Amino acid sequence: MVAAPAVAEDGHAPQPPRQKWSYAGVFGSFDQGQLQRGFQVYKEVCSACHSMKLVAFRNLAEPGGPGYSAAQVKALAATYQVKDGPNDSGEMFERPGRPADRFPPPFPNDQAAAAANGGKAPPDFSVLAKARTYERGFPWFVLDALPFTGYAEQGVDYIHALLVGYEEPPKGTEVPDGGHYNKYYPGHIIAMPNPISDGQVSYPKGDDGQPVVPETVDQYAKDVAAFMAWAAEPHMMARKALGLRVILFLIILAGLLYYVKKRVWADVGGETHGLQPELHKTF
Repeated sequence: MVAAPAVAEDGHAPQPPRQKWSYAGVFGSFDQGQLQRGFQVYKEVCSACHSMKLVAFRNLAEPGGPGYSAAQVKALAATYQVKDGPNDSGEMFERPGRPADRFPPPFPNDQAAAAANGGKAPPDFSVLAKARTYERGFPWFVLDALPFTGYAEQGVDYIHALLVGYEEPPKGTEVPDGGHYNKYYPGHIIAMPNPISDGQVSYPKGDDGQPVVPETVDQYAKDVAAFMAWAAEPHMMARKALGLRVILFLIILAGLLYYVKKRVWADVGGETHGLQPELHKTF
């Protein structure tokens, strides 16, 4: 569903609009509801072509993720057929999935995937949100590198932009057979057809019987992009929590070291009574 080069801004496509993500920044965190909706979009739409080979079913129940229960994950895994073996006869066989299994790919190999998709295998979704990016230019790329004000969501911005960027080509633009016009794709001609449309995925309903969020392409794109960000780094929340604890520890340690230094050097007399007091005489 997201077949695009690693760098989106190369003079052939406009820069993707910056989106607001709940998990952005040092104190950000994933929205479980959004991750569950994003997984639903992946399962019902994207998984027909795109694999997610590095993500296991059990990851869906781990802290900081979509928040599924162990029973839900076990039931979900059982709906998949996973190749295993060899058995006692030396043959490979298929069995229902288990929570420890990784998501099975939609095609048996890359050659089969390429043959079914116009000669090029769709990219794996596992780390695509980290692999896709674009240059924001000066001075933004300097600010993006800073620890507290930095911005690392260019990949999901690009994925969202690509999914909402399908439109009719401008007058005079020739689109070859098998190609499709996309505003944010470099060169604008992409082989992947528009994968999703308004109302295609039915989201959970609220107490009033209405979807909890709009069932639109824009919302689908945001949700699946957020899910892909989680898939690329399932332990992001644990990493952020550890980083904050380390920073707090270092601040406390720096304060203690300064206090100890002052106590150790107090008997020496400070700045005016050092080892060479003659250097501090007033004339």
